Amino acid sequence: MMIRKHLLFTGDVQGVGFRWQARRLAQDLELTGWVRNLWDERVEMEVQGEEAQIDRLILGLQRGRYIRISNIESETVPVDPREGSFRVRGY
Repeated sequence: MMIRKHLLFTGDVQGVGFRWQARRLAQDLELTGWVRNLWDERVEMEVQGEEAQIDRLILGLQRGRYIRISNIESETVPVDPREGSFRVRGY
């Protein structure tokens, strides 16, 4: 079943390739959505697809060489049926 998650990542998540790693992993896992840096040094993401694939995306990010996630806030939000890719926003 397809779901969509709104995620906020805290930790060493800016300036470490987080957004580009997220995009690569999401594309490999056939997930859609977006990711962007926030002014308060967190990273915001919306991602949609199968829950198991979203879990794999998060695990892949946690294994990133320089990425250090200290907290993830997660909320399920409505699916966007028109979305067709995963992109980096706000650069």
